[in-house]
Amino acid sequence: MFTFDPRPDSPYAWFRLTIALCLMTFGGVGMYAIVVVLPQVQTDFGVTRSGASFPYTMTMIGFAIGGIIMGRLADRFGIRLPLLFGSVMLGLGFILASFAASLWPFVLAQGIMIGLLGSSATFGPLMADSSFWFEKRRGVAVAICASGNYLAGTVWPPIIEWGMRHHGWRATYMAIGIFVLLTMVPLSALMRRRPIEASISPQPAASDASPDVKVSAANADLILGMQPNWVMAMICVAGIACCVAMSMPQVHIVAYCGDLGFGAARGAQMLSLMLACGVVSRLISGVISDRIGGLKTLLLGSVLQGIALLLFLPFDGLVSLYVISALFGLFQGGIVPAYAIIVRELFPPQGAATRVSMALMSTLLGMALGGWLSGKIFDLSGSYTAAFINGIGWNLLNVSIISFLLIRYRRQKASVIRH
Repeated sequence: MFTFDPRPDSPYAWFRLTIALCLMTFGGVGMYAIVVVLPQVQTDFGVTRSGASFPYTMTMIGFAIGGIIMGRLADRFGIRLPLLFGSVMLGLGFILASFAASLWPFVLAQGIMIGLLGSSATFGPLMADSSFWFEKRRGVAVAICASGNYLAGTVWPPIIEWGMRHHGWRATYMAIGIFVLLTMVPLSALMRRRPIEASISPQPAASDASPDVKVSAANADLILGMQPNWVMAMICVAGIACCVAMSMPQVHIVAYCGDLGFGAARGAQMLSLMLACGVVSRLISGVISDRIGGLKTLLLGSVLQGIALLLFLPFDGLVSLYVISALFGLFQGGIVPAYAIIVRELFPPQGAATRVSMALMSTLLGMALGGWLSGKIFDLSGSYTAAFINGIGWNLLNVSIISFLLIRYRRQKASVIRH
């Protein structure tokens, strides 16, 4: 056990980061379990594809709203309280969902217990808490923590698919609930410390560390020359847009492979591969963000994500889908943690967990909207081609917003340097 050391970048900070990575990996099952069981849920409850996608949508909406609630609790009481509460709710949510006799009880268990009150504590609040404990390696630390979400997507789908194939989705959900209670509650209890005030001072991007480019001397209330709420709103809209695009492959790859005749097991393997490559991408993006800043890192990831989505249109063979899934993971893995880094670079540390959770909430809302919208487009058109095109359009909106913010950032920096 590491001795408590409240200084940033200390061995204790890395110890906490390791626990945070485990918690996010275990808690991330709430996001990915429904993706794998979607085909069986559709058959079991006798609903349409969009109907079977609805529990995922409600889970992500609950995940998003719950992130803000848990973020406020973390700002006020520290991270341990929301983690303990969320772990218990997540475990109970899976157990209750396993007994659902129809779609709506299942939706409520997914949306309220698993999403709103459960997994939400292990995403935005954990990333914000990790950022408090690091200064020199903040981008890397946030990326490592955020990698837990993709590690969850790498580890859980094959396990759930195996359990579903041999024991059914209900028994698998029951086992997940018990596992969560036995592992996450004790880990959460270890996260009782809070950093000293000096460790949460606002830090500029590593590549722009000379003058303060967040605010000008003439008007310290502005961020990038705009009202802070406007900047926050634009970041949130960008988060929605990029994740509507991101959700198409992540949410529907299992069903897509089934429709093409490759089977759900192949789709689960592609999802696992996609998210394993996403882990690599997140770690690399963390290093990149420490050098060039969050905005540039986000723009790079968004452009590459759009390219990967384009590749899904002409190629639908088994081997090509494996390759494109890997590329998609490598291209977009650093997008979501970049939002947390951007918020920490542009805004003061007070209320950071709430603001980071708001930014990440927008990405989750985008995943929720995109997951449902892609299913609806499939029901109307009979294929996923139009859904991929829809995702590309949303991705272009994200690139436009981030490009605008980056232009404002550069102008602000040039103005401060001149003065």
